[in-house]
Amino acid sequence: MNNEMQSEWRPTETGLKMRIINFAAVTIPFAGLVAAIILLWGVAFNWVYLALLGGMYVATAIGINVGYHRFFTHRSFKTPRFIEAILAVLGSMAVEGPVIQWAAMHRCHHQHSDEHQDPHSPHSHDAGLWNMVRGLWHAHMGWLFRPHPPGLARYVNDLRKDRLVCRMSKLFPLWVLVGLLIPAALGGLFTLSWMGVLLGFIWGGLVRIFLVHHVTWSINSVCHIWGTRPFDTHDESRNNAIFGVLALGEGWHNNHHAFPTSARHGLRWWQLDVTYMIIRGMAMVGLARDVRVPSADRIAAKRCA
Repeated sequence: MNNEMQSEWRPTETGLKMRIINFAAVTIPFAGLVAAIILLWGVAFNWVYLALLGGMYVATAIGINVGYHRFFTHRSFKTPRFIEAILAVLGSMAVEGPVIQWAAMHRCHHQHSDEHQDPHSPHSHDAGLWNMVRGLWHAHMGWLFRPHPPGLARYVNDLRKDRLVCRMSKLFPLWVLVGLLIPAALGGLFTLSWMGVLLGFIWGGLVRIFLVHHVTWSINSVCHIWGTRPFDTHDESRNNAIFGVLALGEGWHNNHHAFPTSARHGLRWWQLDVTYMIIRGMAMVGLARDVRVPSADRIAAKRCA
């Protein structure tokens, strides 16, 4: 695309059809998974595997939300070095890439949100049903199969100078393996069977990764199409209550784009933000400090008229 075309590029308007397609593409696989769980209850799924699925989901979601996102990418709080290492391990176990790569891509997204250079905007295609589907696919997971934006490394000069972060990032394949072995080992230990090892690996490993992936990717797709925009952010970021719950607070995405360095995304009392609750809990026991939250005046000043 030449410079003239880049200067004229604008996000397409979000239409009802796009919202419906987006909602269906994200929710139907989840519905299928829930149906499989119900049908397999007592056969290849029970309370042991539900606990492994839920526990590993929460642990790795904390790694992504508290660690990769709010700490490493936006530096919304400070924490001791051993907690940095734990957060990097948990985030890596979500299998969304090494921490430095993840942070670079996300900082690039914020720098160019819903513009041509945004690596995963759903608004990078023309109007029409087929282009809506293309935009949805690209924002949700299609961008993963494209080359990285040029000059990505410049977004993470600070992380590249940090020896601990570099080491944890290079060990990404090891942490992925650990994240698969833990539920397999626990499944075998709790059931005292090789079948428990296999089912622990499937439910606490593979299925858990599927859920974390699609919830995380939905912030890129759903939360730039479907929801409310209480703040003027000059992009299409949206607050979505469903993913505010499923993503442990990440779904309050318009709030986040209005105040990127805030450790708190759920800015209203009713906006559940489990990730921020965890950070506040860490602060209460001395594991987090300098927690950044916008003042009431700043919040009021940035609200849409």
